[in-house]
Amino acid sequence: MAAEAPAAGERGLDLKAMTDARVALGRFGAGLPTKAQLAFLLDHARAREAVWTAADRQGLGARVQALGFDVVEVESLAEARSVYIRRPDLGRRLSERSQQALRAAKAQHGAADVVIVVGDGLSSSAVEINAVPLIEALSGLFRQKGLSLAPVVLASQARVALGDPVGEALAARVSVTLIGERPGLSAADSLGAYITYGPKSGTPDSRRNCVSNIRDGGMAIPLAADAIAALVRNMLATGISGVGLKDAASRLASF
Repeated sequence: MAAEAPAAGERGLDLKAMTDARVALGRFGAGLPTKAQLAFLLDHARAREAVWTAADRQGLGARVQALGFDVVEVESLAEARSVYIRRPDLGRRLSERSQQALRAAKAQHGAADVVIVVGDGLSSSAVEINAVPLIEALSGLFRQKGLSLAPVVLASQARVALGDPVGEALAARVSVTLIGERPGLSAADSLGAYITYGPKSGTPDSRRNCVSNIRDGGMAIPLAADAIAALVRNMLATGISGVGLKDAASRLASF
C-alpha cells in the first residue's frame, strides 16, 4: 500500500517562490512585519499611478513610427480620466474627430489584413513598457505570413471594445487591441491583447480571444507574440473568433 503524500506544509514548499501573491508574509505581533507593510503601500501607490497617469502618446507614437509604421491617434467619447472611470460605455465609442481621422487613413492606405490598436485602458504603465516591444515582435511574425498591416492606432481613454469601430473604419479583417489591464497589487504593468475577426461596432465579447498578463514576470513578449499570431492565423483560416474558434480550428486541422 502506497504511503500518503505529505501535506504542502509538511513538504516545506517555498510558497513565496511559486507566486507573486501575498502569501507567507510572516507576522510581527498581531500585525504584518514592517517590510511587508511598506511593500503593500508601495504596490498600492503603483496601481493608483498606473490608473490615473496619462500614457505618453507622443513618445509612444515616435517609438511606433521608428518601427516603420504610420500612426493614427484617436480618442473615445470619455473626455477626461474621471469620466472614463465612471462611464465605461463612453470608452467604447469613438469621437467624431477620430472617425474622420480613420476614414482619411482608410482612403490613404486601403484595407488591411490586421490592425493593431493600442489603448491606454486601466494601466498606462503596461502600455508604455510592453506595447512597442510586442508590436515589433508581432509585425515581424505577420510579415513572415504575408499579412498586410494597417497604420497602428493609438487610442486614449479606451476600453477593449473601442477596437471594434476602429477595425470597422479601416476595413481590417482582424483587430488586435493591446490594452492596459486593471492593475493588481502584485502587477501594475500587465498588458492584455484582445483579438477579433471581422471587428465592427456592437461585437459581443464572446467573439474575442484574449492573451493576458503580458509583462516581465508574466507572459514574456516572444511567447505572447507567438500566441497572438497563431490566433490570427486560425481566425483568417476559419473566419471565426471567440468561443467557437477552438472547435473550428480543430475541424480545419482534421481535413
